[in-house]
Amino acid sequence: MGDNKRKRGRKSKTPTSASETLDLPSTPASTAAAAATPSPMDDVFSVATVDLIDTTASPHQRRRRGRPRKSPHQPERPGRRQSSRPPVDANGAIEAPPAAEAMEEDPLWENVVPGRGVPAMDSVVKVFCVHTEPNFSLPWQRKRQYSSSSSGFVIGGKRLLTNAHSVEHYTQVKVKKRGSDTKYLAKVLAIGTECDIAMLSVDDDEFWQGMTPVEFGNLPSLQDAVTVVGYPIGGDTISVTSGVVSRIEILSYVHGSTELLGLQIDAAINSGNSGGPAFNDKGNCVGIAFQSLKHEDAENIGYVIPTPVINHFIQDYEKNGRYTGFPILGVEWQKMENPDLRMAMGMRTDQKGVRIRRVDPTAPESKVLKASDVILSFDGVDIANDGTVKVLRNSEVLNFDIKLDSHRRLIPAHTKGRPPSYYIIAGFVFTTVSVPYLRSEYGKDYEYEAPVKLLDKLLHSMPQSPDEQLVVVSQVLVADINIGYEEIVNTQVLAFNGKPVKNLKSLANMVDSCNDEFLKFNLDYDQIVVLRTKTAKAATLDILSTHCIPSAMSEDLKS
Repeated sequence: MGDNKRKRGRKSKTPTSASETLDLPSTPASTAAAAATPSPMDDVFSVATVDLIDTTASPHQRRRRGRPRKSPHQPERPGRRQSSRPPVDANGAIEAPPAAEAMEEDPLWENVVPGRGVPAMDSVVKVFCVHTEPNFSLPWQRKRQYSSSSSGFVIGGKRLLTNAHSVEHYTQVKVKKRGSDTKYLAKVLAIGTECDIAMLSVDDDEFWQGMTPVEFGNLPSLQDAVTVVGYPIGGDTISVTSGVVSRIEILSYVHGSTELLGLQIDAAINSGNSGGPAFNDKGNCVGIAFQSLKHEDAENIGYVIPTPVINHFIQDYEKNGRYTGFPILGVEWQKMENPDLRMAMGMRTDQKGVRIRRVDPTAPESKVLKASDVILSFDGVDIANDGTVKVLRNSEVLNFDIKLDSHRRLIPAHTKGRPPSYYIIAGFVFTTVSVPYLRSEYGKDYEYEAPVKLLDKLLHSMPQSPDEQLVVVSQVLVADINIGYEEIVNTQVLAFNGKPVKNLKSLANMVDSCNDEFLKFNLDYDQIVVLRTKTAKAATLDILSTHCIPSAMSEDLKS
């Protein structure tokens, strides 16, 4: 999934692959909105629900289907119909059946194979969320609200875990225990967009009665048995599917547009399973179900967030009181497979590594690493947390201790729940470009439909400062003041009155404080917009009133 990257150029008639997050809105009117949420990157999908049955139990431990079990003392004879009358003794009294032959009442999970752990199924809850998405094309308003359901489970400290896309842009979150008809209000403690994990809590003490937190296990191995528990579509009760771990590698997390460690399993993971735990054969939680592979040639390929990623999220919250993210090295690198390239870089025949193509100017490592450095090792052999890096520069081996930081893009992949920023002057709507904005403007195929210059910046541009943004004229609200500029759409703003535009807030400050006779905007494609300052500012209020816009700028620009 991480290797199936979409290529630029002519759109393929048949998609190669698609990884889908697993929540499905429950209101029919929200079908269009649900195409982007809870997982804004892809479409939702649906498959049939699988009822639970422990197929690993022995025949004597599973409830039999069909006809009742025959007593060994009364075998059914060929050609003779078994009497329905109870047996009697010599005195005519009815005999009691032997204790061992009483009707079997084997529960599905209470009777398990000896040595197999029992998953804490009562700790798995159903999560109900009402979402209200921002409208990135009309940033002063929000879209129509819709509902979705997913799964979650209890951890220590009276907290619950679910998926981030299950509660994205939440207005209200409620949870329901197994076998209960009571929904309890929940509050969201943290949302980890990159790792697609969210942490919840419930204030009502009644909810926690009888709830036991799950125990986390270690990272499983290939072919280890896993059991996914949750509340998928197709029914209201809890559902269990089982399978094995078929792959362990770095995966593409659809919701967060990141690549982290993940597990691929062959258990059925359906819409609504999102946020549900995956247990090993000892009853310990080894991951969280979060997405599946939707492809015409693929069946039963599901993905699970493993415990190392979960532990990082929990420890991050406990250490900082909030979610701060996953750090990265912040470099783009080139393979060193060609022997002539290795020789030109000054590498010995016994050395292996990768060449640094570019270093993120906003990353801490930009102070020590340079382009054409060759990274030989990261903490000796394996990736570690201390950031010790060995670098080959001009045939000399150097060692650096680097503090890693979270990654930042010029065009961010998500807004982490924040509403979009905007600024309006004389009918010109200025905003910043993000992946949700591109999807709002050009649909799910924005990678083919959006302007080439914006796509080039999305794929290749790096911010030169931490607060740099890509500011565009989103649209022009037609008025007498802006005659002739009506067709300007999604065009980058490069400068204002000769000064470069660094971000949207700096543009708003420059325009509001401008005392020059004219407002002059330099746009991409060598376009310019010139407006008389006094008339432009005077016309803004009437334009806002005409379009029922409450303010000329978003709240984040007012502070």
